[in-house]
Amino acid sequence: MKRIILYSACIGSLALALTASGAQVKDRTPDRAKAQRTTNVRAARPANTHAVMNARHYSSTAQVRQRAHMTAPRASSPAVANQNARMRASRERNLAKNQELRARRNVAVNRDRNVAVNRTRNLDVNRNTNEFRARNSAAVNRERNLAVNRTRNFDVNRNRNVNEFRARDSVAMNRDRTTATNRTRNFAYYRGRNVGINNNFRSEAFRGQQYAVFRNYHRQWHDRGWWRSHYDRIIFVNNGWYFWNAGYWFPAWGYATDAYYPYDGPIYGYNGLTPDRVTVDVQEQLQRAGYYDGPIDGVLGPMTREAIAAFQADNGLSVTSVIDEPTLATLGVA
Repeated sequence: MKRIILYSACIGSLALALTASGAQVKDRTPDRAKAQRTTNVRAARPANTHAVMNARHYSSTAQVRQRAHMTAPRASSPAVANQNARMRASRERNLAKNQELRARRNVAVNRDRNVAVNRTRNLDVNRNTNEFRARNSAAVNRERNLAVNRTRNFDVNRNRNVNEFRARDSVAMNRDRTTATNRTRNFAYYRGRNVGINNNFRSEAFRGQQYAVFRNYHRQWHDRGWWRSHYDRIIFVNNGWYFWNAGYWFPAWGYATDAYYPYDGPIYGYNGLTPDRVTVDVQEQLQRAGYYDGPIDGVLGPMTREAIAAFQADNGLSVTSVIDEPTLATLGVA
């Protein structure tokens, strides 16, 4: 039975093979054969082409991976560490520059803004502050200056105050006394001598070289600065200012607006004495000689000048009624 089945299978396979071969023989016409070959070639080409493309793609990908592997530094290499350090340093420098630029810009922008905004505010605030401070300072400093400077002013101005007070008091008291009280006395004393005060420096009494300073004298009106810039020695005597020049004292007209000069002319000086001390010496000597009976005050007033004129007339001198060199030499005081 097995043999029969095997035999039947062989026969069936053979029949199928014959049928297939017969069909291939029938289709072997020129056109169909060419079309079949073309179809077979086209059907086989994609398989080969895909394989080649896969091979090429794999090869290219492998090369790229190999180059990337060769060029990319390792994460733990010194190059990566240095690069990171440089990046951090550059980032910190940029941050510092940005902060400095921002600060400068803020200063420039806020300067004008602060000036504009705070001008009115400061004006209002400081006005009240300054007023309060000024009032408080005035009140505090008034008592302080009064207490601190009382002794200082007394020490500094002792001589000045004494001299000015003495000069003004002497001028005020002796002006009327010399003019009113002693007018009758001088008239009685010089009644028989026929002398008077000579106020004309161009008269014959002032001839000669020894009286040239009187002939050349004329008033000079200048301010305080001019007098101090032209003369080294300027003093205050009997409510007037006098400057020293070539052995004589002269009135410094214009040095002070309230200055007073009972005698407008030169006064001969000696031994460095001031004009009031020279006048005192002349008054004392005239008093001893019996020509002067007035106060010894150092003021070259009308009474003293009348006594000088009488002395000059009695001693053969030019009647100039001034303190000149020949009169002082004759009196014995120079």
